[in-house]
Amino acid sequence: MNRLSQRQRGWIIASLGCLIAVGWWSLTRGSADAAASNDTLPAIGAVVDAGTITFKDQWFLSRSLMDLEPAEIKVVVAVTEFCPLVKRYAPKLEMLFRTYRDRQVSMLALYVGPEASVPRMAAHAFEFGLTFPIGRDAEGVAAAALGLTRTPQVVVLNRENRIVYRGRIDDQYRVGGERPHMRTDDLRDAIEALLAGRAIANPETPADGCRITRPVALRLNPAPTYHGHIRPILQAHCVECHRNGGDAPFPLTTVGDARQHAETIAEVVAEERMPPWFADPRHTEFVNRRGLDPEEKSLLIAWCRGDRALGTPRESVEPSVPRSSEAVKTNDAESNSKPGNWTWRIGTPDLVIVQPFAHQLPATGFIDYKYVVFPYLFTHETWVDHVEITSDNPTVLHHANLACVPLGRKFEQEFFITGKVPGGDPMRLDPGIAYKIPAGSVLAIQIHYTTTGKPETCRLAIGLKYPRVKVQRQLHHQQVTTGRFLIPPGEPAHVVQSTRTIPFDAEGLGMFSHMHLRGKNMIFDAISPEGRRERLLVVPNYHFEWQQPYRWRPGTKRFPAGTVLEVTAQFDNSAFNPFNPDPSRAVGYGDQTYDEMMFGFVFYTRADEALDLTIDPKTGRVVWGPR
Repeated sequence: MNRLSQRQRGWIIASLGCLIAVGWWSLTRGSADAAASNDTLPAIGAVVDAGTITFKDQWFLSRSLMDLEPAEIKVVVAVTEFCPLVKRYAPKLEMLFRTYRDRQVSMLALYVGPEASVPRMAAHAFEFGLTFPIGRDAEGVAAAALGLTRTPQVVVLNRENRIVYRGRIDDQYRVGGERPHMRTDDLRDAIEALLAGRAIANPETPADGCRITRPVALRLNPAPTYHGHIRPILQAHCVECHRNGGDAPFPLTTVGDARQHAETIAEVVAEERMPPWFADPRHTEFVNRRGLDPEEKSLLIAWCRGDRALGTPRESVEPSVPRSSEAVKTNDAESNSKPGNWTWRIGTPDLVIVQPFAHQLPATGFIDYKYVVFPYLFTHETWVDHVEITSDNPTVLHHANLACVPLGRKFEQEFFITGKVPGGDPMRLDPGIAYKIPAGSVLAIQIHYTTTGKPETCRLAIGLKYPRVKVQRQLHHQQVTTGRFLIPPGEPAHVVQSTRTIPFDAEGLGMFSHMHLRGKNMIFDAISPEGRRERLLVVPNYHFEWQQPYRWRPGTKRFPAGTVLEVTAQFDNSAFNPFNPDPSRAVGYGDQTYDEMMFGFVFYTRADEALDLTIDPKTGRVVWGPR
């Protein structure tokens, strides 16, 4: 074969370059080409039914584009957490939202694709500073209804919900490159034209970006069975609450239970609503972390949406990795010990203090916080290492906060000991650590009840256990808080920040965040005396109904004296917040849930403390200790 001349080689290379360019252009073209080749995509000028275009918000609630009203212009942008162009355009999207939000323009970041769980969606939006509404569209149905095929493609609807623009945000950033300056500001131009009552000059533009991937049905081979795969997962992660008498609304202890609730299980597992966990896992590992690994998640979804085969009991195995070292076995005799009519997860308490009366609860409506002082005065200093809040009606007890209050004082968060939340653990301190109840104190509790559709009653009890080993370290905590804030009406991300200083070398135990119905997210940072910042915790989608503690593995977190604890919270006082009591009201600090609070609790002990206290196991009092 003759060698090719240099000119022939040049023509071939040029031709290949053209083919590659054409192929790459066809891969990166946006809605103009997609709409031309796919008759199912709505055309420019089509009117969409905003009420049927649905998504899940950061509170795991089903929403629709109607929830973006009364804005006259709706902007929807398709995003994923991995798309490079989404990341590059995030600051501009936030800037456009801030520019036009007071001019009857609303925005929605629509997270598409099978990886779009609600916690990951919220974490991504928080990381990139998006304060406007976000929604999960894992199946890609909402995106398809709007003709969105790539990320970060946008669509603009006018007041009649007519598609008036679809395409790119601007022409500055492209796949694999960028211009120093944009030449066309397409999305802004479209918005300005609508606001001015003009026709949009270019109602459809090509959009670069990542193709939207729609999920396919999950099929595993061999197919999972209840006894072989599902029962161990439920035992490890679910039956702690989903059992008769547990905190959850229904049990999951039998195959009948699992089959009856299969579609619900698949839904909440796919969106990572269950098991409940709200810390962004990219920052810190916590010993009490909840969640399923990818294999467990796939097995559950495949079984629930498949044949739901039983399998044989001999296939059943114990969970290989329990949720934590403190996972409760519901058939454990100690866990089911019942002094009186109470069930205790800490074992038999040394002291049980019972609420003197039962609360009478209505069938419906919102119940304000209730406060109870328990009829027991600690006349001597008392040390405890286990504390549990229980009730005779767990279905109505949403959460409660327990405080050790000096006689004559009222309930204050500064006296906080521990709390009870759905799915949470009672306070079990590590051996050698204990909490000191000062002489002259009483226990008081703040209770949040929920209604069930019928009248109910509920009474609470507190169980305390005294240390069986010498107490070496005393439990301390800092409340990083402020009451000096006022959240403006309609503000979607009002920032409140506070700091506290740890006065001595300390070993960290864990954290707890508390806000009310407008709480949106919270971050905890530690700033060393040298100025080094460490991110301790990010709660990107705080939920008032799920207030959880986050505990470090013992001995893994140390703070030198002078460490500054900084807590930053955002509050959503917008109309899009489905739990907002009144978005038209400026909101300040207050005890009731229609007001707001901002508390970041950090628990710790003195590092290397050696109290060497011997405690009477019958009374909790010190019987010996160094002078």
